[in-house]
Amino acid sequence: MELALFSGNSLAFLARWVHLLAGVTWIGLLYYFNFIQGEYFKEADGGAKSDVIQKMVPRALWWFRWGAMFTFLSGTYLLYLKHLSGMGIIIGATLGTIMFLNVWLIIWPNQKTVIASAKQVAGGGEALPGAAAALGKAGLASRTNTLFSIPMLFFMASSVHLGQLQTSIHSAGATSLVVVFGLIGLLTLNGVMGKTGPMTSVKGVIGNGFALTAVLYLLVELL
Repeated sequence: MELALFSGNSLAFLARWVHLLAGVTWIGLLYYFNFIQGEYFKEADGGAKSDVIQKMVPRALWWFRWGAMFTFLSGTYLLYLKHLSGMGIIIGATLGTIMFLNVWLIIWPNQKTVIASAKQVAGGGEALPGAAAALGKAGLASRTNTLFSIPMLFFMASSVHLGQLQTSIHSAGATSLVVVFGLIGLLTLNGVMGKTGPMTSVKGVIGNGFALTAVLYLLVELL
């Protein structure tokens, strides 16, 4: 008798399993950084904050960035393996890809500067000149990822549960594509060189995440 794990769908199943495990790790830590650690830092004294940045943040960032990496790689493999092209899954994959790039190209490089600066100050030296700016850039990208995570998860789930969003992106209207991906592009650009604005507070970023989900869904359905 052939075991189910070694059947024809085994590779797809294993890739989806890795995708879920890595995704839970990644998004869980994203929410930890934004909803818990960030709020703690607003109240912590300088010594406690420095200790966390030097000792705990590097460990959390290791799991964070590699969770993002394995989520992205397994998700890309699933798209290839299943030839997925539904509008919902492509929107979710686009948001996830932007989030992955934010982790590796913005959040992690800037957090390295922040960590190095904290260690230098703890050793009696001066803060690195670019540390404050690096913290701001990392924070903006992290808030943008939190914003994107809510519609990303919605559209990823839609590939199974909302059949109308499985319509191939190739048959979608040009107006819908331009408006949907144009909006995502503008928000991505703001995440690189803009401001947190209404995403500054935890309530703000969560509320705007749900609002963005509703807007993107209505744009896909109505255009």
